[in-house]
This record gives sequence, structure tokens and C-alpha cells, in this order.
Amino acid sequence: MSVSSLFKSDTDLLHGSRHRTTPVTREKPDPVWTRLRQDVFVTAKSEPILAGYLHDTVLKHETLEGSISYFLAGKLASPYLTATSIRDIFYEALTADGSIREAIRRDLSAVVERDPAARSLALPFLNFKGFQALQSYRVAHWLWHQERKSLALYLQSRISEAFDVDIHPAARIGKGILIDHGTSVVIGETAVVGDDVSMLHEVTLGGTGKESGDRHPKVGNGVLLGAGAKILGNIKIGDGSKIAAGSVVLNEVPPHSTVAGIPARVVGKPKSAEPGRQMDQYVEFDYCI
Repeated sequence: MSVSSLFKSDTDLLHGSRHRTTPVTREKPDPVWTRLRQDVFVTAKSEPILAGYLHDTVLKHETLEGSISYFLAGKLASPYLTATSIRDIFYEALTADGSIREAIRRDLSAVVERDPAARSLALPFLNFKGFQALQSYRVAHWLWHQERKSLALYLQSRISEAFDVDIHPAARIGKGILIDHGTSVVIGETAVVGDDVSMLHEVTLGGTGKESGDRHPKVGNGVLLGAGAKILGNIKIGDGSKIAAGSVVLNEVPPHSTVAGIPARVVGKPKSAEPGRQMDQYVEFDYCI
């Protein structure tokens, strides 16, 4: 498929293609979706060999919900659950729950704002498995609260296989989340993650052993979790705190503190109020208790 055949004019690009696969009428402009389509259109023009793929994945859809449902269904399909079935499940969840729709847009914007490798919305949407795994989890979480727990757990397994990110569908995760790289991230059943949190690969929000009940960390807003950080047990990580790469955190972390080490201890204070948004991973050992 040639790029020129995708749209008749720039008006088609801005207001929707000639291909209507999602019967949804938007009540107001959707700047994230408009920008994503523009970014994908530019990509298709610069690399025509991908034009058919980009058309089917993004450009033929009328809404972000239709596009992401189609795209992630293709990645999560298996011999036991077809892409069409998964797409219908995703679209049902996204249509029913406005908070998921808001979270997708905030997560996608967060990646571009915080990750210098994300030079357009198209890059994380199409290629970053941390973003893709997180949006897939959001649908599994919705299913969990619809009492469709067997299907939610099946999706958890497929998400882990497809993206190497293991998030229990009962975990509660806020909006504006960046999971950078994503490989080997594990988030347990009773974990809670606030808004505007960033985490890198190999982060674990886990338990301490065989304890049952509420047993996983509670991470506040604006927190930065460095690569390989292990936070274990039902402990609170205060708002605006920073967990240094490779740390093992076993005790509560006060708000706006930096912790490092094995076991982790307070070593300083972040320079910004929300290190999760600033992505400044440098640790200054200037404050010790």
C-alpha cells in the first residue's frame, strides 16, 4: 500500500481516514490521538515499506481506543484466544471505563515528556513494551473488577509472555506512568502505585515471603524507582521519593527522600518535588539519618 493512498488530503489526516472501523463519535477534540496519527503518517511517508502496517494499526481507525484495541490484540493473541476476541474485550473495557481512556493518554504523554528516546508519540505506542504492557494490564484490571478473574489472570500470563512484564490484575496503578524498557518488571497483587511514577527495568514491587493478605508496597505520587530496585513488603514509599538503582527497600521511605543501598537507607533528598517526572537518577549522599 502506498502512502499517498492512505489519505486524500491533510484534512483526512486531521479528522479521520476514509476507513471507518470504530463506530464512535468524539464529543470533543482528542489532541493526543490527532498528534499520534500525525506522527504515524510522517513515519509512513519516511519508511514506505511500513505503510501497510501503520495503516492497519493506526491510520484506518477513528479513535485511539479502536487503534490500541486492534494493535494490542494482535500482540496478545494465542491459539486459544484469537485477536478478534481480545480486540472485542479491550474495546469493551475502554468504552465502559473513562478512567482507562484518560490513563492511556496520560501514560503516552508521560513517556514522551520523560524519555529522550521517545521523539514522537508513535515511537512508544508502536515500539515500547513498557507502555504496551501497562495498557494491557489496565484492561486485565478492569476485568478483575468485573468478576471475570479467570480471564484477567489469563491476560496477565499472556502479557508476561509477550512483554516480559508481570503485573497482577488486582494491583492498583495510577496515571501518568512510565515503565522504561519494561523487562522483568514485577508488580504484586496488593501493590499500589500512585500517579506520575516512573520505573525502570527489573523493578520489583513484591512480598517478603509466604505472608498472605495485604503484602505489597504502596508507592506514592511522583516517585522514581531506579533500575533493579526491589521494594518488598507492605511498606509505604512516600510521595516524591527516589529509590536508587539496585536498592533493596525493606522499610518505609519518608516523603521526598532518596534511599540507596542493600538494605536501603535514607542518603539524601531529591532536588525536585516529583523525581518521577524529572527522571534525575543521580544520587547525592548529602543527607543521612
